Amino acid sequence: MLEVNGLRVSYGGIQAVRGISFHVNEGEMVALIGANGAGKSSTLRALARLLDPAGGSVRYRGKELLPLPPHALVAEGIALVPEGRGVFPRMTSLENLRMGAYARSDKAAIEQDLEQVLGHFPRLKERGQQLAGTLSGGEQQMLAIGRALMSRPRLMLLDEPSMGLAPIMVQKIFEVIRTVASDGMTILLVEQNAKLALEVSQRGYVMESGEITVTNESTHLLADPKVRAAYLGE
Repeated sequence: MLEVNGLRVSYGGIQAVRGISFHVNEGEMVALIGANGAGKSSTLRALARLLDPAGGSVRYRGKELLPLPPHALVAEGIALVPEGRGVFPRMTSLENLRMGAYARSDKAAIEQDLEQVLGHFPRLKERGQQLAGTLSGGEQQMLAIGRALMSRPRLMLLDEPSMGLAPIMVQKIFEVIRTVASDGMTILLVEQNAKLALEVSQRGYVMESGEITVTNESTHLLADPKVRAAYLGE
């Protein structure tokens, strides 16, 4: 579904992503793990067209994405859940969710999807009229994921969904991610919590200093002594 070849991202004279190549198959959850500054989020932001790559190719379902503006990716079936959540703070929770469907015109299906999202996140239903900026960090993360789901994506890009959250909230967030993946959603997950990311994904890529250094099935990476020592705290 997603084919990345030779992707390079630079900030001034600094290369954050150094010609990486990887793929994500349809219906698969793939984890991209690594230390802070490894280039994971820069990779995701380039895929979402929030950064202009210095080079490379990104093909989605056979179509080259790099010439497209960011908003065009929604129509292609791609949704980003950004690092830091990026909710609209002066809009209510329900208004934020409906914004996720801004490119859709199928009103009846939008309402069905809204009910499904609120079923995934009952707390958002309780806080439907509350301004998003007043929600807790975990609630805002739920809102960001729910908003992405409202666009009915085929591919979801998840950037650090556990960052800054209490363990019980991380557990809830990942329960929903598992559910969405089991329904057939294709997911590329960038996550600093390597153990958690590898436990929920089928395959993983390890990034170091802007390069992909290791790739394997997630179960193999979880058992790899070097990965365990470097990223799992063992």
